Amino acid sequence: MGQADCRQYILIVDKLRFLEACEQTVGAQRERAGIGTLGEKTLHAVLKRYFEPHTDSQEVKVGGFVADICGENGIIEIQTRQLFRLVKKLETFLEYSDVTVVYPVFPLRYVRWLDPQTGELSERHKSPRKESIHSIFREIYGIKYALDNPRFKLCVMMIEAEDIRYLNGRDKSRKRGSSRCDRLPLALMDEVWFERPEDYRAVIPEGLGERFGAGEYAKACRISIDDARCELNVLCYLGLCRVAGKNGRTNIYAINSERKI
Repeated sequence: MGQADCRQYILIVDKLRFLEACEQTVGAQRERAGIGTLGEKTLHAVLKRYFEPHTDSQEVKVGGFVADICGENGIIEIQTRQLFRLVKKLETFLEYSDVTVVYPVFPLRYVRWLDPQTGELSERHKSPRKESIHSIFREIYGIKYALDNPRFKLCVMMIEAEDIRYLNGRDKSRKRGSSRCDRLPLALMDEVWFERPEDYRAVIPEGLGERFGAGEYAKACRISIDDARCELNVLCYLGLCRVAGKNGRTNIYAINSERKI
């Protein structure tokens, strides 16, 4: 079996394990509560079960904090948003052990609307909002100091999901400004691991010139210019890119062929 075939086989197995974790977690929560009262932690619970099905290794106290998982693979911390909130935890956890941060991204998402007054749930429709691997950089910017720590790993889970939102918005449709009831994971699309700084080179798009600005980078990645600036900031911190000059007040970047230590 070649390397590509082996990777594909592992992904198939992981997808099946993920579906099993979804079924077990969502099924158990529905038995206890039912739609509309699931809370906002279903995704977190599924990911925790996926990475560690044994509850003895979940919610373990480490150095004054509680780790989602602590076992033979070190500490695994699952954060579905606002990675900057992990700063103090990471400072402590990295003194004790290898640490993997798990962060989900949603290339495919559906939306259903729940009327809080009647309990009626709408049919599913596809959301126009799509995320990609580039969506991680606004989040990991807040913990970039940890990315080059040899004990740190980042696992990006590419997930197909369904958002259930309350019809409680402020406009006539009751959708604008609405709040989310829950996010239900449906399937694992891919897992992307970053185990060392060099791994982040894979996100850099092909076809960039020898020198380029944030606007050109944004166009190549199909992201906003603000997101491009954030991503380039992280890549420069990791030594994969550098500021090679200025065009007026605008930074001009270049890709480092080798990471600068």
